[in-house]
Amino acid sequence: MPESHSPLPSRAGAFLWRYVRLRPWLFGILTLLIVTAAACSVGVQYGMKLIVDAMAGDDRESRIIWRWLAFFISLIAAESLCWRLSGWLGCRAVVASGVDVRLDMFRYLSGHSLDFFAEHMAGSLGNRVTATAGAAGSIYGTMIWKILPPCVDFVGAVVVLCTIDWRMALALAGFVAVVAAILAVFARRARPLQQRFAQEAAQVGGELVDVVANIWTVHAFSARQREHDRLRAAFGTEASAQQRSWLYLEKARALHDLCLWLMAGSMLIWAVEGWRAGVRMAGDVVVISALTFRILHGSRELALSLVDVSQQFAVITDMLRVVAVPHQVADTPHAVGLRPGPGRVCLEGVSFAYAGNPPIFSGLNLVIPAGQRVGVVGPSGAGKSTLIRLIARIADPTDGCVLVDGQVVAQVQQDSLRRAIAVVPQDINLLHRSIMENLRYGRPSATDAQVMAVAAEAHCEAFIRQLPDGYNTVVGERGTRLSGGQRQRVGIARAMLKDARILLLDEATSALDSESEGEIQRALIRLMQSRTVVAVAHRLSTVSSFDRILVMVEGRIVEDGSPDALRTQAGVYAKLWALQAEGFETG
Repeated sequence: MPESHSPLPSRAGAFLWRYVRLRPWLFGILTLLIVTAAACSVGVQYGMKLIVDAMAGDDRESRIIWRWLAFFISLIAAESLCWRLSGWLGCRAVVASGVDVRLDMFRYLSGHSLDFFAEHMAGSLGNRVTATAGAAGSIYGTMIWKILPPCVDFVGAVVVLCTIDWRMALALAGFVAVVAAILAVFARRARPLQQRFAQEAAQVGGELVDVVANIWTVHAFSARQREHDRLRAAFGTEASAQQRSWLYLEKARALHDLCLWLMAGSMLIWAVEGWRAGVRMAGDVVVISALTFRILHGSRELALSLVDVSQQFAVITDMLRVVAVPHQVADTPHAVGLRPGPGRVCLEGVSFAYAGNPPIFSGLNLVIPAGQRVGVVGPSGAGKSTLIRLIARIADPTDGCVLVDGQVVAQVQQDSLRRAIAVVPQDINLLHRSIMENLRYGRPSATDAQVMAVAAEAHCEAFIRQLPDGYNTVVGERGTRLSGGQRQRVGIARAMLKDARILLLDEATSALDSESEGEIQRALIRLMQSRTVVAVAHRLSTVSSFDRILVMVEGRIVEDGSPDALRTQAGVYAKLWALQAEGFETG
């Protein structure tokens, strides 16, 4: 199975072939069965000719008819057996490929940076993954059971007609070539319409999920009717795109039916005139009639299938356009695992800017010795959270490098780096699973006793015991069944259980009241022992007991020292401390 850093093909055909190559024998045998079944079907038509010719003879005592009848019945049995076997194998091949598509897309999608997910709606991305898996399965099934058989029918019909009149075989081939060329032109011109519909469908699906995910805001601001009207307009735009694509292809179908009607009529008239002239046998007319109507019916099915495949290709093309872009943060081809160390962090000449924005850092240098607790403070927009992102390699610097224990983080495997780092963000997101599963997410091998011990340390035990199912209570999507403070405690407990040597805190206690913050601070003090800690804080009391304070202003470190030393200076930290102290006194 392709790895997450392996790029996805940029074209839909190469994307589909990627999964056929995973099961070449299965798809190969399946194709052989379908070709055999379709060939038997054409052979049945020829067997009918032989039976009619034998019955039209004067010798009613001849036993030749039994030979042709046995041949006819055997072909019917062989055709049925091949179809049933193809159904059994096809079920395994198509369903397994659909699973591969979804897993592969998740691997690649999850390798994108957080900035990628900030730019795209989660619902839209989820819809694209689901729709792509469905489109791939539909294309495989359509190609195998609806497109391949008519093609075999056509080749078989040409072979059979060559035994009767080579001119008829040539005429049939010419008719089909003209029809195929017309359909190809229509399909090429319809592709932009189909891709437009796929884009609108994914966008609307994402907007619907976004509204449902934020239903509290919708209710709180009495916006149900507004959202209804907005979605009605979005659904209308999607429906218009679908109608334009659909009606354009209906023109192709109408033209296709006209061409085939002319072909069938011409072939039948030609055959009957040959019989009247005595150059054709009755069986020839029968087989020409049967093959003509079979091709007529099969080509109509083929035209509908090609339309369907074209639409499904548009779905996959749209997915590749959005999802299959290169990863902004990716492992190098020869990335190795991070070697265990004490947890020293170093930034050397780091510059960084978000796309389209002025630089946040320019030549930033910073050394954090192993085991040191560092608080990062400063006004909003100073680059505090960006510093956390660079250390955790959520983003890569535009210049310079970040090192952990002397190893450049851009040259080690991301998963190995993040196993050495525990992060507690300001906005804690929980999975729609039980509290026990969310707590254990940091260390899947932890026992229930270990999880409960950490939950007690993080002061989660009291509120968990009050929940209907205790540790088995499902927290809801993004943890909505818990309060902000409860979610933050779970996030802290999860980081404590991970037991990493580097701890990154980004406003980790912002959602807690003062009393709860004091309790959590005592738990964090135990967690911080013998670990490297980088904590972003707006409330200076959160980091007042740290070893070192960094004061950042506009991407620069303007002050660096212990809390006591900085309070005695008439600098930014002293002013912030005075303002917060004044706020407490006023309160």
